[in-house]
Amino acid sequence: MNTPPRAAADVAPADVPSASGDLAPVASNLPALPEPEQFVAWLRTVAPYIHAFRGKTFVVGVPGELIEAGRLNALVQDLSLLHAMGMRIVVVHGSRPQVNEQLRLRGVEPQYSDGLRITDPAALECAKEAAGELRLDIEAAFSQGLPNTPMAHSSVRVVSGNLVVARPVGIVDGVDFQHTGLVRKIDIQTIRFAMQSGAIVLLSPLGYSPTGEAFNLTMEDVAVSTAVALDADKLIFLAEPEALTAVEDELLREISEADAQRLLRSELLTPDAAFLLRHALRACDGGVARAHIIPLQLDGSVLLELFQHDGVGTMLVEETLEELREATPDDVGGILALIRPLEEDGTLVKRDRSLIEREVENFTVIEHDGVIFGCAALYAFPDERIGEMACLAVNPKAQSRGDGERLLKRIEQRARAAGLKRLFVLTTRTMHWFLKRGFVLASVEQLPLERQSMYNWQRRSRVLIKQL
Repeated sequence: MNTPPRAAADVAPADVPSASGDLAPVASNLPALPEPEQFVAWLRTVAPYIHAFRGKTFVVGVPGELIEAGRLNALVQDLSLLHAMGMRIVVVHGSRPQVNEQLRLRGVEPQYSDGLRITDPAALECAKEAAGELRLDIEAAFSQGLPNTPMAHSSVRVVSGNLVVARPVGIVDGVDFQHTGLVRKIDIQTIRFAMQSGAIVLLSPLGYSPTGEAFNLTMEDVAVSTAVALDADKLIFLAEPEALTAVEDELLREISEADAQRLLRSELLTPDAAFLLRHALRACDGGVARAHIIPLQLDGSVLLELFQHDGVGTMLVEETLEELREATPDDVGGILALIRPLEEDGTLVKRDRSLIEREVENFTVIEHDGVIFGCAALYAFPDERIGEMACLAVNPKAQSRGDGERLLKRIEQRARAAGLKRLFVLTTRTMHWFLKRGFVLASVEQLPLERQSMYNWQRRSRVLIKQL
C-alpha cells in the first residue's frame, strides 16, 4: 500500500466542467423513510439526470431476442417515458431469431461465416418478412394509450423508412456473403428533422443501395453507424446475460477504451460479448461519449442504467490512451511543472521530486501533444475501503474543457477497481466544485486513522467524502 505523505494533502482548483460531463452519482442508499417520503426523496435524486438528459440523443439497439422473449411492451413503455422527459430516441431493432424461424419454416438451414450471416436470396426474403413484421409490432406497441397503464395519455409518433444506405460485404476469404451488407451512409438530416418534430425514429436491419437493392445488415452495425453519424450522447445495447462484458463472473461496471482494447486482445470474452464490445468501442472511437451494454432480461434495465447510481450493465467511456492515462516515471517533470505554480501560491503543499518519483504510479495524467495538462493521484487505504484523491490540478490554459471532471471520473474508476467504497479529498479553496460532484462535508474524525495523524491543522483543509 502506498500511504500518502504529509505533503499530499490538498487538491487544486479544477476547471469548470463541460456541458457533456457526467453528473455526480445519485445516492445508492436512501435513508429508511415512510413510503411517501421515500418516493419523493427518490424522485428528487433522479431529477438532476432528467434535467441533464433533456434534449440529448440516445440510440437504443434492441435485439430480436428481446422481442422473442415477450419484453417489447415493457421496453416501449420505458422508452416512451424517456421520450416524454425530452430525450431524443432512435430505436434500432434486430431480427436474428425471427429470420432463423422463417428459414426453419421454409426448411432452410441458416448459414454463417465468422459470426456473420450469409444472406442468400431465401434468407433475404426471410429478413424482409421479419423486419416488416417487427416494424409493425414496434409501431403498434408505441401506439398504446390505455388508461391505467404507463402509456396512458401518451402520444408517440414513430418515423421509419429508407434512411440507411448500404453496400455489399462482398467476398471475404473466399466466402460470398451475397445479400449481406454494411452501412454506407445514414440519412441524418431526415432523422434529426423527425426527432426535432417530436418523433421517435425506428430503424430496421435493412439497407438499400442506389441501384435499388436491399441488403441484410446487423443491428449493431446500424446502431453504431447511426450513433456516430448523429454524434449521439449515448449508445445503449440490450443484450443477453452471456453477452455482457464480464470476466470471471464479475461484471465490469465501467471501462475505458484502452481497457476495452486490452479485454478484446485477452480473448477472455465469449464471441457474443466480444462482438458487442467491438461495436461499442467503434462507437466511442467515432465520438459517442458513452456506450452501454445492459441485460435485456431485467425489467426496466434502461431506466436502471440511466438513473441508478451503479447501473446494471457495462459502460464504455470515450477516452484516448494518448490523452488520459496512468503516469509513468517519464511524466515526473511534467507533473512538477504543472503543480509548481499552485505550490507557490499556497493552493497545494510542496512536494519534492523524489516524492513524486516514488509515488508516480499513484498518478493519472492528461496529456495533450506531449505536454501534461492535468494530474491527480489516488492513495488507497484498503483496510477501511477508502481512498484519497490528492494533487488534482489542471493547467489554466486548458480549463473549461472538462479535464478536471475527466480526472475525477478516472480516479473514481481506479478506486472502484481497487475495491474501495468511498473517496475523500482535502481542500482549502475548491469545496464547492466537489460538492457539485457528489462529495459531502465530513470531519477529520471520519478519515482513516493513519490519515488523521497526518492532518495539517494549520492549513485547516476541508474534508469531503463521496460514496462510490
